[in-house]
Amino acid sequence: MRKDADNAHDMDARADLRYGTLPGLLRTAARRYGAREAVAEGRTRISYAELGERVERAAAACIASGVMPGDRVAVWAPNTLDWIVSALGAVTAGAVLVPVNTRFKATEAAYVLHRTRTRLLFVTGTFLGTSYVAALRRVRSRLPALEQVVVLSDSAPEGCRTWKEFLAGGDRVTGEEVWRRAGSVVSAAPSDIIFTSGTTGRPKGAVITHAQTLRCYGVWSELAGLREDDRYLIVNPFFHTFGYKAGIIACLLRGTVMVPQPVSGVDTVLANLAAERISVLPGPPALLQSLLDHPARSAQDMSALRLVVTGAAAVPLELVERLRTELGVRTVLTAYGLSEATGLVTMCRRDDTPETIAATSGRAIPGTEVRVLAAPGEPGEVLVRGHHVMRGYFEAPEETAKVLDAWGWLHTGDIGVLDTAGNLRITDRVKDMFIVGGFNAYPAEIEQLLGRHPDIVEVAVIGIPDRRLGEVGKAYAVRRAGSSLTADDLIAWARREMANYKVPREVAFVPELPRNAAGKVLKTKLRPA
Repeated sequence: MRKDADNAHDMDARADLRYGTLPGLLRTAARRYGAREAVAEGRTRISYAELGERVERAAAACIASGVMPGDRVAVWAPNTLDWIVSALGAVTAGAVLVPVNTRFKATEAAYVLHRTRTRLLFVTGTFLGTSYVAALRRVRSRLPALEQVVVLSDSAPEGCRTWKEFLAGGDRVTGEEVWRRAGSVVSAAPSDIIFTSGTTGRPKGAVITHAQTLRCYGVWSELAGLREDDRYLIVNPFFHTFGYKAGIIACLLRGTVMVPQPVSGVDTVLANLAAERISVLPGPPALLQSLLDHPARSAQDMSALRLVVTGAAAVPLELVERLRTELGVRTVLTAYGLSEATGLVTMCRRDDTPETIAATSGRAIPGTEVRVLAAPGEPGEVLVRGHHVMRGYFEAPEETAKVLDAWGWLHTGDIGVLDTAGNLRITDRVKDMFIVGGFNAYPAEIEQLLGRHPDIVEVAVIGIPDRRLGEVGKAYAVRRAGSSLTADDLIAWARREMANYKVPREVAFVPELPRNAAGKVLKTKLRPA
């Protein structure tokens, strides 16, 4: 067990005490940073003062629409300025934000909206060729609590309002009324319900408070070294904790410029890095690897990039070194978190070695405890206790009791190892582990070993049934372009590199691995139905 003692970082660790609530943070940021640029979206550029005005108007419209403190308000849209304004407007009006995954199909979105009894929904019109409004129409009858739908567009079908119409409805609500409502919100009140990624089961909504969000991302901003003069490309989706909180909230805390990117394609990332003089880029390892390998990289000026934060998967040491040497990135950090712990549990420090950054997810953030249920240096389930642990799953006491014990420990379901310095290395999910002839096989470990093959770009391993051994491994691998590597070749190589029980018995080559928006491989898509 280790309790972190990074007291030197406590200045912003108590952002919850400084601002109280997210509306309090927003109002302070609008005053403190005033004319400084807040959001850059294509040709649209707005200052922090203008952002504050837009959010106040959105909050007024929410109040005029009948939104009451504690009501759930959802946003189903990609990373845009409208997402930022509508979400913060709802929270300023005292609502609990429910971000909805843009990759969800209608039935999946309906589950989240129904489960939370969402009253007001902000939805995009068409995104990546999909009409979200049409999808919503197919499931609207299943959502009796959904009273209003606002389309973040200039047009809306019958039964919905446009964004402009919605905002106009709040013109009769004064600024004093808005801030009186915002002032009634307490720091211990829920600020959002973040649904788990669903990689191992049906999504559950983690209830997180204003205080938890502020304290965690005050810490994150301080440990990362986020600055007022930074320009932050937010590629991680806003519906995910990391995109919303390590993105929007962290920028509000530091006066950083937000550059929202709706699609995480590497071509767009590369173009934005140069055009916007981006200095901060959090993202999954797969995106960073693609960026480094992009044929047009050398033609783009990325000299402003100084900070990269990654996680969600194994991080090769080579990736850390290439970011530093080829792109000149001074600070590369890794972190670990989960929705149930406000998205942040451990984080590397800026003076850590490249080996520590690549091999671990750093140490516990200040004021929290991390424990591994195993002997020192051995893998076991990771437990977490502290200010960032959720209040529980939304209206699901039985599910909450499965992961939160009587002593306040959150049982993460992740397998990890703690080193003597307190650095945590995540090796796997409890449910991903499989047993080969009595031996515990951890896919993440096998994936790291297979990833050393020079012709393998990415790999994911799952357990499949075996008549003799109970279970064996199956690898899904992405070959390097031009490679003629066969399944037999890789298996033969693996037999030379790892214990026999770890060697996959089957290999399937695929063009890419299925991932969720946070960059995690969706192994449910690989397993037979």
